This record gives sequence, C-alpha cells and structure tokens, in this order.
Amino acid sequence: MLSIEGLNSYYGKIQALHDINLTVGESEIVTLIGANGAGKSTTLRSITGLVKPESGTILFQNENIAGIRPHEIVRKGITLVPEGRQIFPELTVHENLNIGAYSLKDKSRMSQDFEKIFEFFPVLKSRMGQYGKTLSGGEQQMLAIARALMAHPKMLCLDEPSMGLAPIFIEKIFEIIVMINKGEHIPILLIEQNAAMALSIANRGYVIETGRIIIQDTAENLLYNPIVQEAYLGTGTHSL
Repeated sequence: MLSIEGLNSYYGKIQALHDINLTVGESEIVTLIGANGAGKSTTLRSITGLVKPESGTILFQNENIAGIRPHEIVRKGITLVPEGRQIFPELTVHENLNIGAYSLKDKSRMSQDFEKIFEFFPVLKSRMGQYGKTLSGGEQQMLAIARALMAHPKMLCLDEPSMGLAPIFIEKIFEIIVMINKGEHIPILLIEQNAAMALSIANRGYVIETGRIIIQDTAENLLYNPIVQEAYLGTGTHSL
C-alpha cells in the first residue's frame, strides 16, 4: 500500500529525516514511536505533502507521491488526522464533517457516510448542531477522525491521537482505531507517544531516533525488546 525508500527531509538547512525506509501493508496498523523531536511528525508531514522531501520515494499504490501538494494526496486516498485535532471550533460538528468531504466528487452518498460515522461515533449524532469548541477533548478527537473518514481514505495517518486526553477517552479512541481498521479494512499509520498503547494494537512498529529508523519489528517483539522497554515503556535494563 505504502512504501517509503531513502526519504530525506529538511527544515531549512536542518536535516530532519535521514534515509527513512518504512512500509504499510494492506489492512495493517503500523506505528512509529520515538521521543519528541525524533522525526515522527515530519515523517507524516512528508507523506501528506506538508513537507516537501529533499530526496527519496514515497510510493502509494505504486505511484510516487513525494513532493506533490497536500490536497492532491488527499484525493489519492491518504488522509491525515493532525496532532492537536485542529477541528474548526467556530463551526458545528455537521459543518466540520462536511469540510472533510470537500474532495469527494459524488456528494449523493453523504447521508450514508453520516450513518457510517455514527456507527463509530454515536455521540456525534447528538452533537451535530453544536460548535466544535463546545465538545470535550475526547469528542473533538472523535470529530477529527470522523472528519478524516468523510474523505473515504484508502489509508489513514494519525498523529498523536491520545494527546491531552483523559485515560477513559484514550482507551475509547484506540478501540475506535481498531474498529476502523478491521471494519473498513483501512490501513493506518499511527504516530503515538503512548508506545505501550500503540504497540498493543499495531501489527508492526518502527522506532525513530534523531531522524533515523533504528529498530523495526513486529509490535509484539517490540513490546519485549529491552531497548524499547527501557526507552519507551519504563522497564528493562538497557538504554539507547
């Protein structure tokens, strides 16, 4: 589905990503974990066109999308749920969802799309007339994911979906991520500081440090990797 090879990205003269190689297969959940500033969000921003890579390839369904504009990438089927949710606070839930469907040519299915959204996020059905700013943090995150689903993505990129949420909402959001992946067969690339939670639902994972992938393995193996345990799970005896 997605194959990244030799990806190098910069902010000005500062190199943020160094020869990143990463794949996401059909119906997989793949997580990228690492410390703040390690390059996780830059990887997503490079995939979704918000950062133009200096070199390397980003193959999505066998087409190199490296460097093309963000709205074109959305039309090709990759949708980003950004860090911090970034809903439109002065618009209603209904209006936020409509914006998510802006790239669709066929608007006749939108009523069906709303019903599908309500299956995943029943709370939003009773909030359709409310302004985004009146929702709780967890509800805003649900709205951000729901808005992304309105674009009918072929792959979903999630940037720190648990950030700032109460534990009860974190568990709910991750349950919904699994439901979307299993129910809609949408592959997911997940960026998440909560490494234990991310690895508990992922098929595979990558560890990034200072812009370089240093470990890749199955999620189960990463949970028991002593380096990962020490650096990201708070257990073990090794350090990076």
